[in-house]
Amino acid sequence: MRLLVLSLIALMAFGESVCASAQQPLSRSTKPRVIITADPELDDLNSLIRAVLYTTDFDLEGLVYVSSQVHWKGDGKGTTQYISGREYARLGMCKEGCTSWRWPQGRDELFIDEVVDAYAKAYPNLKVHDRSYPTPGSLKSKILWGNVSFEGDYSADTPGSNLIKRLLLDSVPGPLYVTAQGGQSTIARALKSIYDEYHSKADWASIRDKVSQKLIIIPWGDQDGTYAKYIKPNWPQVTNWQLAMIDYGYGIRATLSPENAVYVSGAWTRKNVLDQGPLGALYRVWGDGKVMVQGDPTDYFGMIGHSVEELRAMGYAPFTPPQEKDSFISEGDTPTFLNLIQNGLLASNNGDWGGWGGIRRENAQSRRGLAVKPAGPDYSGIAEGLSPAGTKNSSAPGNKPADQHSEAQRPTSFARPTIAPETAAVNARFFAASQNDFAARLRWSATPVYKDANHAPQVFVTTPVNATVKAGDSVPLQVRMSDPDGNKVHLVWWVYRDASTYKGTVSIADPSTVKTTLSVPADAKSGETIHVIAEVTDDGFPALTRYARMVLTVK
Repeated sequence: MRLLVLSLIALMAFGESVCASAQQPLSRSTKPRVIITADPELDDLNSLIRAVLYTTDFDLEGLVYVSSQVHWKGDGKGTTQYISGREYARLGMCKEGCTSWRWPQGRDELFIDEVVDAYAKAYPNLKVHDRSYPTPGSLKSKILWGNVSFEGDYSADTPGSNLIKRLLLDSVPGPLYVTAQGGQSTIARALKSIYDEYHSKADWASIRDKVSQKLIIIPWGDQDGTYAKYIKPNWPQVTNWQLAMIDYGYGIRATLSPENAVYVSGAWTRKNVLDQGPLGALYRVWGDGKVMVQGDPTDYFGMIGHSVEELRAMGYAPFTPPQEKDSFISEGDTPTFLNLIQNGLLASNNGDWGGWGGIRRENAQSRRGLAVKPAGPDYSGIAEGLSPAGTKNSSAPGNKPADQHSEAQRPTSFARPTIAPETAAVNARFFAASQNDFAARLRWSATPVYKDANHAPQVFVTTPVNATVKAGDSVPLQVRMSDPDGNKVHLVWWVYRDASTYKGTVSIADPSTVKTTLSVPADAKSGETIHVIAEVTDDGFPALTRYARMVLTVK
């Protein structure tokens, strides 16, 4: 197998020397360390199927079951929870309080175990295409239970919270990325446990600073309120990558570019997902006849041929219109880990750099943001709205009418900000590249012969990631390209303005040639940055894309 070699060389022809650092391929010891936390929503299942196909690209330290405001298990003792405004309230259910909500009962192994079991079946093929895939036994050993009993409860240590705590305190250099695809109560518990154990000790300040500098939370919103309630007030230095995410969610069709509609169609999904081995067969699509939890009034996706009105008459609470059979439903949580994939965009280096998952923006998500009262560090962490079995839940409405009962029966709606055309175009090209890459990995899982599948480059890059330039300079750019399968490769240079702090127009002489020049604008100010992307796509099937990034800093 030949390595794809991309070398992006800035050869400065002007008086100032270039300060550049070489970007090297990541060894296993330097891959991002990642813990994935997820609740039993069908889009978490789909996202996790994609995630395990990329365990070559990061060190997966944990797969943790967690709760959220729309999924919690209960304690098995008959304790009820009721919080006004929640999904069950809007549906007029649980009028005496719920003992659980949309959680499969009587099972110790749920969707995370099912995905890893399917991975085990695909593993013999996957390792043909990349020997760094972890063994099924290794992945199985990473599955742990977090704080799942009630929404927002972080009152007790769990195996999942203990894992997060242990890794935050260990001597391995950070960062530790924790995706919050459900609620953040398990993360909150890990931090509270660290506080409880160390806050009265002499070295507390150094421990607090170490943990704060190490932890990077990548959330899909604040799904149980524990970030706003506990983490942000008491651990304000913890990094939270609130991404302006590229949309993979239930509402994707409202934001999808016309040219990318094919990637959510039934025909594309049948060919590239459902027919591609055990992992593809597990993927949830419209009309698949499946449900995550029996009796779930919001999971109507397994059926087709019914209007919204008919679904309501059948007792369902449709929150997105029915689509054609086998078409895409949702992978809403996928952007939480996409920027950790080693595709050459180096998005794991900095949340502001952007990548396949989107780019960090302050207040990017109001998704599932809950109005909560901040709690102090010594708060017990006991969830709101609880009542012991056999007692009246004082928060529940009894036989009163539901809080509300409108078409928007789930708290998934949020105001989508207006996206600039240039940003939308970048999002569209990233989404297409990501979908094709996903399709290629699924083909690996079903293809036992290396040459019978297309492969993304194994990248060895010697490129100046950081270069100091002057306003008005002409910066030479050069790239060398090859492909492991012998496919033809197409190059395009472009400036990633969303990641750049210089927001003006930047000219590249010929963006399609391996050797060209970039003109640094005369009005660029000292300290401003320009992110230059070399995007390389092969002509295999599916077409695969990799990148090299150069960051020019104006002196």
